[in-house]
Amino acid sequence: MQDFKKLRVWQRSHHLVLAIYRSTNSFPESERFGIIQQLRKAVFSITANLAEGSSRRGDVEFRRFLFMSMGSASEVENALLS
Repeated sequence: MQDFKKLRVWQRSHHLVLAIYRSTNSFPESERFGIIQQLRKAVFSITANLAEGSSRRGDVEFRRFLFMSMGSASEVENALLS
């Protein structure tokens, strides 16, 4: 078990969360329940999975949460490319 806040990948992902939240504040109100909600949910999921995985026992479980974080990162990338 490790402190997730010390993980460099979590720190960088947290900065991304803050950036996405700031940038989506300027999106049109009509997107509040569309792309804004989807982006925020997906980007938050990256850090949440890293935090949860770091508290699990063993590398196998941690790796599983890393893959979930990677999936969420791909979802964010796809949304930003749209």
